[in-house]
Amino acid sequence: MADLRSLEIFYWVATLASFRRAAEQVNTTQPAVSQRIAALEQEYGPLLERRARDVALTDAGRRVLAYAERFLALRAEMTADLASPATMTGSLRLGVSETIVHLWLIPFVERLRAVYPGVTVDISVDISTNMQGALLANEIDLALLVGPITLPDFVNRPLFSTPVAWIASPQLLDCGRQLALDDLLRHPLITYPKNTSPYVELRDLILRASGPPPQIHTSASLATIVKMTVERLGICVIPPAIVRKEIATGELVVAPTDVRLSSIGFTATYANRPGQYLAEQAARIAQEVAGEATA
Repeated sequence: MADLRSLEIFYWVATLASFRRAAEQVNTTQPAVSQRIAALEQEYGPLLERRARDVALTDAGRRVLAYAERFLALRAEMTADLASPATMTGSLRLGVSETIVHLWLIPFVERLRAVYPGVTVDISVDISTNMQGALLANEIDLALLVGPITLPDFVNRPLFSTPVAWIASPQLLDCGRQLALDDLLRHPLITYPKNTSPYVELRDLILRASGPPPQIHTSASLATIVKMTVERLGICVIPPAIVRKEIATGELVVAPTDVRLSSIGFTATYANRPGQYLAEQAARIAQEVAGEATA
């Protein structure tokens, strides 16, 4: 009869369509995964169709997958109901936008450690499009990113929204008057990478402008963007909250302009799969910390 471990392994083979990636997910070897699947198929018949680069479910495989999901969901429910957070162990693979790193990541990690002292956090800082791919590939458990991700089987918990502004050194701008779009576009612009919403909005503004297009410098590093702006290499387009200190000291100013930019909304996003209890609770904690930090 199938045991829970075999059903868990089958679930990940079916979900990831790969013996190798399933072995990595459950921290075992590929031969061990093959043996578990072979034992299940000996009992229930062919469950997987082996193809050149992946596997696909047979009709029997889809039926076994439904049972496996129910068993794993019941185990997660039991853990949530009976296990004490203080005794839980494991790791949370966290993807996070650098904007959040600069705003409230440290209080979030501290709160998470206080609630789940036995859980380690593996943090990767990346842009939101890459984190979406990592969630789909099950390479991270939870992403704090520009969201939501409007795909099936993902849960999006709203975190906060932050405005975006034109920011520059006061020595670069005539801050004594309202600046039109053409005034701003006379300078090089500095912002997030090309496959991000601030860059796309900036590009569309430039296409609608009448003057010659400015240079756009992009970086995935907010520290680099801020440094370039302080050194008067151009006007940056980022949330003012990132440069509170520089604005307070007068190194940087928010440009006086009626050219408005869209705010960036962030979500805590995770896959709606069995066994996601820790990601779900971490998302709830992220909501609490974000609310306190942006209140």
